[in-house]
Amino acid sequence: MSPAAPRIPARAFALAALALAIVAACARPAREAPRPERAAPPARSAVVTATAYTSRPNETQGDPFVTASGTQLRPGMRALAVSQDLFEGGLGFGTRVRIEGQEGEWTVLDRLPDGRRRAIDLYFGLDEAAAKRFGRRQVRIAW
Repeated sequence: MSPAAPRIPARAFALAALALAIVAACARPAREAPRPERAAPPARSAVVTATAYTSRPNETQGDPFVTASGTQLRPGMRALAVSQDLFEGGLGFGTRVRIEGQEGEWTVLDRLPDGRRRAIDLYFGLDEAAAKRFGRRQVRIAW
C-alpha cells in the first residue's frame, strides 16, 4: 500500500487562493501618471481687408437675410462673411473671430463672392450709415 496524501482542509485552501489573488493584484504594473492636459493651440491671426455689409438687397445675393450657411440674419448679430481663401484656411462656418478695433467676438456665417482674397465683411444689419462709416480698412483678426 502506498501512503495516503495529506489532506488540505478546505478553509486553508480558500485562504491560500485568496492570498494568491491579492499577491497577483499587487504585482500588476503601476498605472501611468496622468498626462498633463494639452494646452490650447495658439490662436491663429491674419491681417485682412475689412468692409461692412447690410441686409439691403443690392448688397447681397439671393435672400438678404439668409447667409451661405443657412443662418437667418437679424440686426444686431455679429455675423461675418469671409473670402474663400480664409474659409479654406480654417475660418469655416461657426468659427468665432476677434477683430481689431471691434468689441466682442464675431461668428463666421457667410462667404464673400469669389475673387476677393484675405477679406472679411462685417454685418451691420440694416444700418447703412454705420456700414459706410466703417468703410474699408486693414485689421488684424484672431481665431
